[in-house]
Amino acid sequence: MPLNDTQLRNFKPKEKLYKRADGHGLYIQVNPNGSKHWYRKYSFQGKETRASYSRYPQISLADARKMRDADIALLARDINPNAVRQDKKEAQNIDNSFEVIARRWHSTQKKWSANHAARVLKRMETELFPKIGKRNITDLKTKDLLNPIKKVIDRGTFDVASRLGQYINCIMRYAVQSGIIDYNPAQDMAGAIPTSNTVHRPALPLEKVPELLHRIDEFGGRKLTKLAVKLTLLIYIRSSELRFARWSEINFEKKLWTIPAKRKPIEGVKFSHRGTKMRDDSHLVPLSNQAISILREIRKISEEYEFIFIGAHSPQKPMSENTINKALRSMGYDTKTEVCGHGFRTMAYSALLESELWSPEALELQMSHKERNTVKAAYSHKAQFLKQRRNILQWWADYLDYIVTTPATPDEYVRINDGKYPSIK
Repeated sequence: MPLNDTQLRNFKPKEKLYKRADGHGLYIQVNPNGSKHWYRKYSFQGKETRASYSRYPQISLADARKMRDADIALLARDINPNAVRQDKKEAQNIDNSFEVIARRWHSTQKKWSANHAARVLKRMETELFPKIGKRNITDLKTKDLLNPIKKVIDRGTFDVASRLGQYINCIMRYAVQSGIIDYNPAQDMAGAIPTSNTVHRPALPLEKVPELLHRIDEFGGRKLTKLAVKLTLLIYIRSSELRFARWSEINFEKKLWTIPAKRKPIEGVKFSHRGTKMRDDSHLVPLSNQAISILREIRKISEEYEFIFIGAHSPQKPMSENTINKALRSMGYDTKTEVCGHGFRTMAYSALLESELWSPEALELQMSHKERNTVKAAYSHKAQFLKQRRNILQWWADYLDYIVTTPATPDEYVRINDGKYPSIK
């Protein structure tokens, strides 16, 4: 008697595997572990063999019968169905090998810089392709994808391992989106790749910020350096965003700094093309009253030049990438363990979070962090939260002014100035 779906669902595992026939050689095999697999027994040129049709319920009863009928048609033409399947699998191994799909995914990344694209490809060629490059992507399981990464983890290069994990996840997701596979097994690698060598930039606890402000005021070095340190603390942008800044980016009337995705390169100045870190859009920085005041002072020093923060030895070049940290060291700080210029971002973000005044979206935008949810990003990008971000930057500047003479936590400062800074949450 032919099988039906109710029977198939209700077949329970036993100590030994057993089979139930559907007809014309097709049968289901129920294994002791509970898995159910379709097979078809047939004879070709006098030799008995069987065809494997994969598992139930991935292959339904109706689909298994269609595969059986297709095999019967092939046998009628004296063609071995298993040979046809093997030829197809070998063809797929060439067209759908991990390396082929990985290179295809790599070629779609049009927003990458040439240097970054070359680095990614080199890592894949060195670490991934020799291990799993020739494997059919449809056959790869989570453990297969983890194997090359484990070799990198064993070397202790956790950052590279983490990046390789990201590449594999993107490649497998691309394969799903391209209809090559139905499920991304790289999703199940989460938690298997350690990140123990991640280096966090040192930042002062908020209670030590007043002391930092006093040390900045007493700094006896170059005036432009002192102003650069002050401005970095106020607007907490990245080093390259600050160093390569041009006067054309500042709108004093609108109190707004627009950092472009990419700047005009200047001959002889390495990396002068660098703009925002995300490279796909400009970053808007509302300027507090204090920031505007500092920029007016800087304008007296470098207004006639293209760079805002001109170098100590040549006004045609920007200040050194070590300027901020060198100044902090001269103030008595260890920039590897206590605080560095990049740590200003952590300090500002911590205070703003503690204030509980601002929406996470506005804070993330002001940090110039890229929204990972692409749907959400489409809306937040348009909204820009600019009014709220103006309040954020002004609140931070006013808070710094206040704690110079009167130590206060962010939430204490909020209570003292209740209603002065309208929040939108």
